Amino acid sequence: MDGQGDEWMKLRLKEGRGFVSALDQSGGSTPATLARYGVEPSAYADDESMFAEIAAMRVRIISSPAFTSDKVLGTILFERTMTQEIFDKTIPEFLRVDRGIVPFLKVDEGLRSEANGVQLMKDLPRLSEKLASAKQFRIFGTKMRSMIHQADSTGIQAVVDQQFELASEIRSAGLIPIIEPEVNIQSPSKAEAEKLLYASLEAAFANMTGDNSVILKLTIPEEAELYMRLLEDQRLLRIAALSGGYSTADACQRLAKNPGMIASFSRALTEGLTKGMSDREFDSILGANINQIYAASQ
Repeated sequence: MDGQGDEWMKLRLKEGRGFVSALDQSGGSTPATLARYGVEPSAYADDESMFAEIAAMRVRIISSPAFTSDKVLGTILFERTMTQEIFDKTIPEFLRVDRGIVPFLKVDEGLRSEANGVQLMKDLPRLSEKLASAKQFRIFGTKMRSMIHQADSTGIQAVVDQQFELASEIRSAGLIPIIEPEVNIQSPSKAEAEKLLYASLEAAFANMTGDNSVILKLTIPEEAELYMRLLEDQRLLRIAALSGGYSTADACQRLAKNPGMIASFSRALTEGLTKGMSDREFDSILGANINQIYAASQ
């Protein structure tokens, strides 16, 4: 199945049926992810053993017979995962060659303190290094996340400006950026924040030069189909949805009201999975989650 280059991956992302899985938990989110997986902090002594536990979880998911290109278009990876091996291949190679799934790399370094109702991304001093490594491992694109807590036009514009500025650098390196300005699902002004975000995104696309492509990853909006008009711009490959803390059932129900938006779930994908499960039980629950997410992404 090798030989899938950038054009194949781009076509698969633009026209393929399915969703993008998110397996890019970083140091900050890993303890909570492991706890849900049945691995408490007492089970690991330091960061290295913690990352070893989350790496084993990811390998178990990726190698499951339920995890195939029939329903999974792409997978977002954490930097450590990019160099990890599975069945004598790096994980990006295994995904692309053995599974026919497009690999992405998380490149942000976490969030700044809140200001103007948002959290911008921290500076990315290693971005050039990460992009070079991503090209070496034949990664197709990147993902970077900001957080919006309030309907503050100044803050939301700052988030979009930062995202699109970095996206330009990423595209110049030959990679496709996933732009993720997440709106906190607990925000008391979520609906209004999403309308402000839509306006800022629309203006950003109008001001974007060239024919380079991007993908948006957004919180499922309160107003169904709010973001769909953005797809009229051919440079927008897809709009993906993050689960944002919603349960799998709730996230899928909300997503199904937004035709044209596909899932890019993390927590909802792994819901109900635990380390102590037999392979049969693990694959069954993962498969059920995948089927539910796939159905909502059509």
